[in-house]
Amino acid sequence: MKRYIILAGSLFCASVTMQSCLDYDDPGDERSQNTVQTETTHHVGDVDNIPYHTQPTQEGVAEAIQTLKKYRYLNQSITAQYSMRGGKEGNAPASHAYQRQYSLGPDLYAQYFTVPHKDFMYGTLTSTYNISAEFNNGPLGAYTMAKNALMPLLNHPMVDSIPEIKAINLLYYCIAAQEQADLSGPFTYFEDKQNSEEPAIYNDLKSIYYGIVENIDTITACLNSFSSRPDWYKKQIESLMREYCKTTYTKDDVSMSSYIKLANSLKLRMAMHIVKVEPATAQKWAEEAVAGGVIDNKNEQHGQFPANYGSPHPLVEIANSWGDLRLCASFESLLMSLDHPYSKYLFLPNSYDIINRNSGEVTPAGTKICGIRAGILVGDGQTFTLNKRQAYSTFDNTVVAAKGCPLYFIKWAEVDFLRAEGAIRGWNMGGDAKTFYERGIRNAYLEDPNQATQYSKYVKAYMNMEEPVEYVNVDPIGDGPDWPSVTKIGVKWNEADDNETKLEKIITQKYIALFPLSTEAWTEMRRTGYPKMFPVQNPDDGDGSLDYGEIIRRIPWVPTDPVAAGLVEASGIPALDGADEQATRLWWDVDKPNF
Repeated sequence: MKRYIILAGSLFCASVTMQSCLDYDDPGDERSQNTVQTETTHHVGDVDNIPYHTQPTQEGVAEAIQTLKKYRYLNQSITAQYSMRGGKEGNAPASHAYQRQYSLGPDLYAQYFTVPHKDFMYGTLTSTYNISAEFNNGPLGAYTMAKNALMPLLNHPMVDSIPEIKAINLLYYCIAAQEQADLSGPFTYFEDKQNSEEPAIYNDLKSIYYGIVENIDTITACLNSFSSRPDWYKKQIESLMREYCKTTYTKDDVSMSSYIKLANSLKLRMAMHIVKVEPATAQKWAEEAVAGGVIDNKNEQHGQFPANYGSPHPLVEIANSWGDLRLCASFESLLMSLDHPYSKYLFLPNSYDIINRNSGEVTPAGTKICGIRAGILVGDGQTFTLNKRQAYSTFDNTVVAAKGCPLYFIKWAEVDFLRAEGAIRGWNMGGDAKTFYERGIRNAYLEDPNQATQYSKYVKAYMNMEEPVEYVNVDPIGDGPDWPSVTKIGVKWNEADDNETKLEKIITQKYIALFPLSTEAWTEMRRTGYPKMFPVQNPDDGDGSLDYGEIIRRIPWVPTDPVAAGLVEASGIPALDGADEQATRLWWDVDKPNF
């Protein structure tokens, strides 16, 4: 029998046997061929237990693989991997799901982009912080689809016969769960892992974080023991990895080392998130992660790579075919103030003449990189004829599409910036802050690392910038006064800087390196207050909890039906320890100095 749950105001299927949700933004879609075929047993296993000490038998492993393939549980692993970066129903990342997950929420909150118009096929979005019933839960859909795909596999008793495959898929779940936790806060984490058909208990963020890290430690222990397995067993596992694990940078990479480093890098990321609320635990987790091995070269990066699945980054269609995104003025000002390489080759100047509605001054086409100020109340239209903001800057498709911009889970440059921050905090990061900071900048470009990039032509001079360039943001249409840049730091590393200045440099460069992974960029903005950004206009267009100059701290659940509202009231709000509002800080988001 099929059951449904209401989570945060959106309808999601929770059937265990058929697993795969219909696309959360289009309930009329057909089911994927990757859907788990019906079994008669509802499995509820022990997801946290990975029995890697048990000696495998050829008969047991063969039976497990046959069963998990027959009922397509292993196929659902691919569904989950793709769904975490804009895929659905077993298909590679594409524009519709990606837009729901990122472009109408975190991409705007991180101030990478601004939406230049308000009308969409399924609703409206009038400004950056507007609460849209149609779109508010889109960012939560990535986790929901990944969880619904993975839990039947992770709870199936047969997966215990191939523990490394269980460990890798549990790692995928950990990544999805961490991102979910940092978007809205508490969710039904423990019941989700039990494959519950009707989860009702929201777990607090601290419990979720500790649970994920406990899983990471088990995962790395399991994968580290793989080298002692029999050769026949290794061949079977490596064959499964080639067929069902689609997140390695090098296609068909079956090295356990890269998964170990992915797990430890996730632990390092989470350690830094909690540095202001539990500094001792943060240091412990971070040093354990580095000692266990973190991502340390381009081939160890994980995510979704267009070179592997054969289509470009979804942003290409969202921004440049649909006209649904334009460069945010805050990001424009940051890049121009630092004379960043992206200002020279990635972002394009205005595509048409823009006339200032107040002075009549014309900004000729092709003369100015210009972003839209976050929070502006936008109008209608996806063409320049209807909406002059369509002429504002976007990125060059020949870079993002032709150069295979990856959709990272965790990027090498991010890990280096994490280690740089740990080093200035006095932690053992296996090196010094300057080395990690400078290496992070050199490898920060968004193009596929195997592609030739213009970034390398400019990066040496960029790294030697001691002071920012004087820059003033001018809105070509004339909405609002001119805004001088708020970026007052340079790029070049200076050991004489105090720790706060060093941190601002690290996070500012990390923010640029993360582009376009907005979920993590937004988290770092909330955690540290960096990089400095222009104030978001019209914050009252949200839920009324934000004052001018404040940034959004979380995505509210905003349930739209009585069942979901009851769960939020009874369980969600107590776990959150605050109102279901944009201004409510998450557990790790502590209002105190960075040092």
